[in-house]
Amino acid sequence: MKTVRTLSVLGISLLLALVMVLGGCGGGDRDSGSGGKLTVGSKNFTENILLAHMMAILIEENTDIQVERKVNLGGSNVAWQALLNNDIQLYLDYTGTIVANYYQEETGTAEETLARAKELVQQDNLKFLEPWGFNNTYTLAVTQELAEQYGLETYSDLAKVSDRLVIGSEFEFLDRPDGLPGLKEVYGMAFKDERGMDHGLRYTSIAEGKVDVIDAFATDGMLVVHNLKILQDDKEFFPPYHGAPVVRQDALDKYPEIEGLLNELAGKIDDVMMQELNAKVDAEGLKEDDVAREFLLGLGLIGN
Repeated sequence: MKTVRTLSVLGISLLLALVMVLGGCGGGDRDSGSGGKLTVGSKNFTENILLAHMMAILIEENTDIQVERKVNLGGSNVAWQALLNNDIQLYLDYTGTIVANYYQEETGTAEETLARAKELVQQDNLKFLEPWGFNNTYTLAVTQELAEQYGLETYSDLAKVSDRLVIGSEFEFLDRPDGLPGLKEVYGMAFKDERGMDHGLRYTSIAEGKVDVIDAFATDGMLVVHNLKILQDDKEFFPPYHGAPVVRQDALDKYPEIEGLLNELAGKIDDVMMQELNAKVDAEGLKEDDVAREFLLGLGLIGN
């Protein structure tokens, strides 16, 4: 009996070991039966954070991939470097930023800039997917009162009185070639003072009269909330900034299904819709991931 019991225990042990080996062979890089892992990142402003959650939710709800979210990483260069370093595998970026800021090349029309962005990222083994519809171009904004005081309609109008005014902008806007340095060159602007600040503080600062002009994104919900005057870029300095996911090619090779999923949102969000989504967070105080989920539910891209 002792011999039989010993053999039985040994047989069970061998069987368990075989199951573990076979399970390991079938699992690949999967964890506990999941479909693998991806990390979605974002820059440090509402829109990019909201859209990162949107991508994460879309993947989580339609695949068995585990998604980690690293939102609010920092400015454009921080998020871009995180992607290149494989700290994140995807995030949403903009055509003009890719062409002008990362690769230091000239932009063109919306179509030309998109085509060039798609081409350029390939050299870093990345893929720029289909744009989601909105053009989050930079703009300059002032209060309605200041616009009336100086008769401001265009950037050229602003340049004439810029030496009397203080501009408040994101820190990176002060240094980017497609930001303030380029504006100075093209329009001859020379502000009395230039103050760098976090994205959200610009609106507080202009409302409190601490600055006179701010840089803004055309899809910012707070432009509407604060009833600011958007000035016309009459020399068309700012390039198009159509937003789309940029993904590491090795991640797409592992999980090809995510490309089709993310492209489900191609052309689905126009400028006005993006403003409204941003305002839900910035003005109504809703959480970015809740706004993202509600939007995807409305489109029928995820289940209840």
